[in-house]
Amino acid sequence: MPWKEATIMAQREDMIARHQQGESVAQLARAYGVSRTTVYKWVRRAQTVEAEGRMPVVAALTDRSRRPHASPRRTPDAIRTQVLELSARHPTWGGRKLHHALRAQGVDAVPAPSTITTLLRQAGRLRETPPTPATWTRFEAAAPNDLWQLDFKGWHRLRDGTITPLTLLDDHSRFLLAIEGFGREQTFAQVQPVLIRCFRTYGLPWAILCDNGPPWGISGPHAITRFDVWCMQLDIRPIHGRPLHPQTQGKLERLHRTLKADVFGTTYTDLGTAQRACAAFRTIYNHDRPHEALAHQTPASRYTGSARAFPDQIAPPVYAPESAVRTVSADGTIGYAGTVVRVGAAFAGQHVGITPTAVDGIVQVQYYSYPVKEVDLRTLNTGR
Repeated sequence: MPWKEATIMAQREDMIARHQQGESVAQLARAYGVSRTTVYKWVRRAQTVEAEGRMPVVAALTDRSRRPHASPRRTPDAIRTQVLELSARHPTWGGRKLHHALRAQGVDAVPAPSTITTLLRQAGRLRETPPTPATWTRFEAAAPNDLWQLDFKGWHRLRDGTITPLTLLDDHSRFLLAIEGFGREQTFAQVQPVLIRCFRTYGLPWAILCDNGPPWGISGPHAITRFDVWCMQLDIRPIHGRPLHPQTQGKLERLHRTLKADVFGTTYTDLGTAQRACAAFRTIYNHDRPHEALAHQTPASRYTGSARAFPDQIAPPVYAPESAVRTVSADGTIGYAGTVVRVGAAFAGQHVGITPTAVDGIVQVQYYSYPVKEVDLRTLNTGR
């Protein structure tokens, strides 16, 4: 029969004794229910120990560790320490990010990402999360400042109040241009100074993508806001994603997940404390954290400021000679061709141009270089 755990040493001693008394290997294999190879192993080990006199024969019959005497491929302790120290500073980073961050720091013989993942798992620091399959087509602006994305992250409770982070991200480089904490109320008057600081620091983008929520979005007809009007004055194209389609701002959605994991896993005392944590996160995110979508480069390595400076004074609009210029009234309307045309209350006090199109009776209302709406005067004049 096979070895019995409780009497394994006794059976091995008995087997060696019977072999010394003349029983063959085949007989012993049948008697103890083991292979001939097993019998040979213990007989040879007993004979070797007995001939060399290094240890008692009984000690030679104990199981030996299968661990190799040397592990040339084992990660050196110094490297292992560096990996775990960096992981302690950035507990949400996985094997790939740690690998590329260590390489960027000039560490010699950085282990492969899979090896680092194993080290994290052995240290109990790996958060096993199933991969999320991508179900949309990735889009990326061709150059820095071609498109910025703007949004509020959901609010978080503080010991004293709440914080709602405003985030502004360059689409091409993923460079986090700003992260500013607000309370429960967010208005255009509050957001505008944050944007002006970014414009003065980094220059003007060509377009800004945001959703349809306040303070920059509004639903319904003539849905143009003060934010849109201001962007047009600066020659920045305002873009609003489709309602109920957060994937339009997928890069910000992903950033917000990282922000939640890295910053808002704890409850801060007040808005100032939370804002300092957000500022520290922004530095690490831009300059230290390898970004997988950027071939593990940092956003800062891919971002350059815009050559379009924020103007000290906004120049008035200039329209073509064939355009009629009208001033928008307080209720958002203008008078043209004997009828009232609604433009939008956000344009109140502003000068718009009305230009004939290629179709007789249809005109286009324009603000600076941006078309606002087309008006079919034939329909308006007939009352249909």
